[in-house]
Amino acid sequence: MVRLAPMRAQEYAAWVEEAIANYARERVRAGNTPEDEALEMARKTFDHILPQGLETPSQHLYTIRNPDDEPVGVIWFGHGQPETGLPPTTGAIYDLVIYPAHRRRGYGRAAMLALEEEARRFGLTALALHVFGHNTAARALYEGIGYQITNINMRKDLG
Repeated sequence: MVRLAPMRAQEYAAWVEEAIANYARERVRAGNTPEDEALEMARKTFDHILPQGLETPSQHLYTIRNPDDEPVGVIWFGHGQPETGLPPTTGAIYDLVIYPAHRRRGYGRAAMLALEEEARRFGLTALALHVFGHNTAARALYEGIGYQITNINMRKDLG
């Protein structure tokens, strides 16, 4: 149903700025980062994980393409990074975005299943991801394809 095409440089340039901005917004919404610090923190995070951009070793960025070869989203995973705290045979999914015009058509599920095949190709035996608690649609997708909750952080605002 979908094909994961290695992301091209022009696709990366368009994606990375929006991904950084979105990550900053999500961290603010979750109460993890003050709004005035979020964009700088998000940029530093991306610079740390993708120091060489699209050419960063062990980081795999794909454009998700539908059967008509239209781009419908982006998916990114990496592996072999000790700082994640994951075993070397576990990959980390950093981003899954289905463009708004293409949502609710099964592309997210299909992309995740296609990514599992890619991960196996790299010798990985598991995939892990973080999802913000307020992102109920993503949580439902991940749980629906077999992802299990491994940690839960909770917060209560007192003011």
